[in-house]
Amino acid sequence: MSGAREKKRAKKMRNQPASVTLPAEPGPFPGGGSRACAPPGDVRSEQQYQQQKFSNQTSGPSYRKDQYFPKGQNRGERGRGRGGWQGGRQSVSEEMPKYITVSTFAQARAAEINAMLKAVAQKSSNSLVFQTLPRHMRRRAMSHNIKRLPRRLQEIARKEAEKAVHQKKEQSKTKCRKARRRHINLVAEFNRRQKKNIWLETHIWHAKRFHMVKKWGYCLGDSPTEKSYRACYRAMTKHCLLQDLSYYCCLELTGKENELLKQLARICSIDTVSSSLGLTFEEACCLSGKFEGSLNLYRADRYPEDMLGPVTFIWKPRDGSENRQLWIWTHPALKQDMLRELKAVFQCSEPEEIYISEPITTSIQEEKQMDVVLSLGKKRKKEEDKEGEKAVPVKKIIGDGTRDPLQSYSWISQTTGVVISDRTMEILRYRLIGPLSHSVLTETLKAASLQTEMADSETELNNWWVENCKDSEKVSLHQRQSAIFELLEGISSPSEVPPGTILGLTVGDPRVNLPKKKTKAMPDFEKYQDNDKVRQLYLEGVPVDCAHSFIWDQDICKNVTENKISEQDLNHMRAQLLVPGSHLDLGPRESKIPILLVQQPGKMAGEDRPGWGSGWDLYLPKGWGMAFWIPFIYRGVRVGGLQEASKHSEYQRTPHTPNDFPDCQAGMQFAKELETSLLEKFKRRPPAKRANYVKLGTLSPFVCPWGQLTKNWEGRVKASGEFVHPSSPHSEHCATEGHSFCDPKAEVVKEASPETDEVEETMEITSSEGVLKTGTQDFGERDETMATSDFIVLRSEKLLMQLSAWCYPTAGKDRRVRLISRLGQKEMTEDIFLPILMSYPRALVWVNLSLLRKGNPELHAMICIPTEDDLLHLSKDKLFCGPREPKHRDIFKHKVQKLKEEKKKKKKNDNMKALESDSPSVPDKETTEEHEDLILGLWSDALPDVTSHCSRTLLGYVTRGDFSLAAGCGEALGFVSLTGLLYMLHNQPADKKGLVLLRTPASLQYRFARLNIEV
Repeated sequence: MSGAREKKRAKKMRNQPASVTLPAEPGPFPGGGSRACAPPGDVRSEQQYQQQKFSNQTSGPSYRKDQYFPKGQNRGERGRGRGGWQGGRQSVSEEMPKYITVSTFAQARAAEINAMLKAVAQKSSNSLVFQTLPRHMRRRAMSHNIKRLPRRLQEIARKEAEKAVHQKKEQSKTKCRKARRRHINLVAEFNRRQKKNIWLETHIWHAKRFHMVKKWGYCLGDSPTEKSYRACYRAMTKHCLLQDLSYYCCLELTGKENELLKQLARICSIDTVSSSLGLTFEEACCLSGKFEGSLNLYRADRYPEDMLGPVTFIWKPRDGSENRQLWIWTHPALKQDMLRELKAVFQCSEPEEIYISEPITTSIQEEKQMDVVLSLGKKRKKEEDKEGEKAVPVKKIIGDGTRDPLQSYSWISQTTGVVISDRTMEILRYRLIGPLSHSVLTETLKAASLQTEMADSETELNNWWVENCKDSEKVSLHQRQSAIFELLEGISSPSEVPPGTILGLTVGDPRVNLPKKKTKAMPDFEKYQDNDKVRQLYLEGVPVDCAHSFIWDQDICKNVTENKISEQDLNHMRAQLLVPGSHLDLGPRESKIPILLVQQPGKMAGEDRPGWGSGWDLYLPKGWGMAFWIPFIYRGVRVGGLQEASKHSEYQRTPHTPNDFPDCQAGMQFAKELETSLLEKFKRRPPAKRANYVKLGTLSPFVCPWGQLTKNWEGRVKASGEFVHPSSPHSEHCATEGHSFCDPKAEVVKEASPETDEVEETMEITSSEGVLKTGTQDFGERDETMATSDFIVLRSEKLLMQLSAWCYPTAGKDRRVRLISRLGQKEMTEDIFLPILMSYPRALVWVNLSLLRKGNPELHAMICIPTEDDLLHLSKDKLFCGPREPKHRDIFKHKVQKLKEEKKKKKKNDNMKALESDSPSVPDKETTEEHEDLILGLWSDALPDVTSHCSRTLLGYVTRGDFSLAAGCGEALGFVSLTGLLYMLHNQPADKKGLVLLRTPASLQYRFARLNIEV
């Protein structure tokens, strides 16, 4: 009997008593009838029958003729005619038992009767009683009227109805769509959906037009649903691109200036503190509040290790008080580490009094509103919510970031008196990128008009503005700020303004100035063509006093948010205009909003495209997000998401947070998540459609092993004792004085392919002992090794400028105008670079690469050192694209095949064991865990020396690469080993300085590229 039939029979016998026996196969038994009872002699048990059945299977095939028919009778003699049935009856009568054991026989029949009654009484499906009737007997009223059923089924239906009443769920109070779409219920539903991921105020606008992703505790727009890749680049280059950066975190520090600067110096770079290079919190132009600064922060007294991440900061201008306010803006992935370190530095352990941003709801109507929120949460989700999900308080404005009143957002130091406040989502932040971003600002925003009387004594609308307008000094300051803001219309690009310029301003409600249809904001150069004030703005920037803004005052921001005129009231006022579509003048009822404008300088490093990507950052109080967003859209801006922000930094050749910060915790976490997603994507492909990275010589296609790279380069230098020529597949290029710099060696082996009988060049990696060193390190252990490595990223501007000068060719046709002598740097000698090498043995350097010919660099592409033969070939043939990597031998292929065969054998053995015993077999955990990380096409053991695994010495990896619309060629950004870079530059000829090779993970082709370091 086949295995499938055995399983089928075992399933039938699962609920049967032991005394009941069924035929193993359909068909006649000896005597021509079915096996209804035991053969003569005795009533056999089921175990005896099973033993005989298996002995018959082993003795011969089941289709033998003598198995079913007695001797002298064949299939032809047993027909379906009358004689055949007669013969069957005669044989049954002949083989009937002479006697039976009554007790055993009665027990067997009783068990059969009980099993039959149980099967009849037990419901085998989830259908109701009336659904079991034939279709011609069913009636529509049976579902609710039991009396329409047949009498024999009415009692069962009555029991089902009673059971259904107890299990019936509560009907929701708002079940129709019209009720669900009411504003109060709609806002409550939106708040319920923000339990885990906070929405920005522009979330609903983005959700209709963008691909949304959940990152860092927010729901953010990733990229537009329409085709707009080139359109967004044109907007950044020629007009304006708008981005919502309200998810960035703002940490406010309040205290005495000396105490703040003393402790903040501990988390800054020592190089910037001790020298004049680079900005610090103590920089004079930033300390006055006139400019915005940017820094890289580290753990206290741990520079250059344990980096926290990049931040931008703004000081509030001095107002005569001894206390100063400081805003530190950071990425949400870095917020927790940054906040933890600041609290440790300032010894802020006790929370200050909790600041509740929304007024406490005391009215009966608001209590009912809270009940609606909780009921809606029960309606859509299970009663048992997941851990961490709690009912959020009611938000009057969608996505305004109302905070949990039970959580502290402010901490005070008892020793220094410094207060740290978390103002995330309390201040909104928009970024306008492009040469006409200032034109969009000047057309959308208008300076607020002066007001000396209250519009309504019952409300607090604009009461703060009325009080400030009574002060002549503040009125004069507002007029000067308005005049400078109007001057922005006369400049051609924001990059002409000094970098980081800050301008404070108070503007009116931008919804009042909405145009009738979409327009494109354009500058008016003739208006300010010969204006001396514009030239003064270029040279000196904005005066210090004009950087003041009321947005620093939390009470004013709270007043502005709570007294905002709703869209409904504004539309009602528009409907009452005598001339439809005319300008709506609100007069004293118009809201006054304090804002802050911060200039973004764009591309500052390098020689090409200076000022590209410059623009303005707009800070405004919460609750006014959509009121400013829609007017910007009506001025012809294009909106970008996270992908456009990444491209913006890529074209500026600056590191993107947190992708390009491998030495901070957020960067390591990003690398792990990226590796997991790429590995899952790789496994989803069929094995025949996957790239075999082992044959391609790619050790780590999904993650960059920075720790392994720096460690291997340090080992190479220690083993050799001096710098030597680049590694080559030939042994003569690797020989040094008494040392072999290229161990483990890479030898080219020619072998015939078993399929095509063609000779292929393959790379065979051997260690100094002649045997490949392997281990059992899986992907998780490899991640832990990378996370615990002690490599750093070199960020000293002085050293980077020196390295940048050494990367330029100093001879030949490719010689740059910017020579080392003009830079004021020293020539590359051993006395100069050896101290650098000793100080930073395991350091990475941020570089950018431009391909010389065709090619498109990809993520995790390998940056390699060209050999002397490669450079010689390039000098002879300018169209030479690059060498090719010989195909490697897959040393894991036989292991994978062996594992596959073992799995087949194990599965077959499990099936045989399942036939003998009904209990399912338990898989061997040790065997599965041992080969869990063995995947065809991936290097499954511990990584060998990554620098010498291929025919070209590995220098670094690419973190971002693509065809650049700005440069018109393939460009890549990544990190290289400082030791490897110095080694390459020391050995390269003067006219080939900075030339490297790029190879994508899924290709064997190398491409020539130019390496630059922009500072």
